[in-house]
Amino acid sequence: MEYQVIMTSKKIVLVRDFSKTPYGRDEGDGIYSGKAFRQKCLEPAMRKYDHVHVDLTGYNRYGRSFLDEAFGGLIRESGFSAREVARKLTYSHDLVKSIEGLIDERIRAASDAR
Repeated sequence: MEYQVIMTSKKIVLVRDFSKTPYGRDEGDGIYSGKAFRQKCLEPAMRKYDHVHVDLTGYNRYGRSFLDEAFGGLIRESGFSAREVARKLTYSHDLVKSIEGLIDERIRAASDAR
């Protein structure tokens, strides 16, 4: 008997599914902070799906604090290991590739601090 593994996946388009103007680290910075994105969108998707892709295209001014809290916070605050994040999460920005590098850096820093 042959078994087929079915992987579930979720694509989050940040400017459609969360906010057109995300900003800041936490609620002190407003309702569209990195913490709010992580808690309301990213973390629930990471817990429910085998693979999550975050499309960051559509906004070009993501701050370091937003990205650190949203993505690095998965490791620091939400209990995911660096291995889980690497296996389950991908992200892209069609125009500003340096945003992807900044997310890599924030995930690495969170992992190193753990």
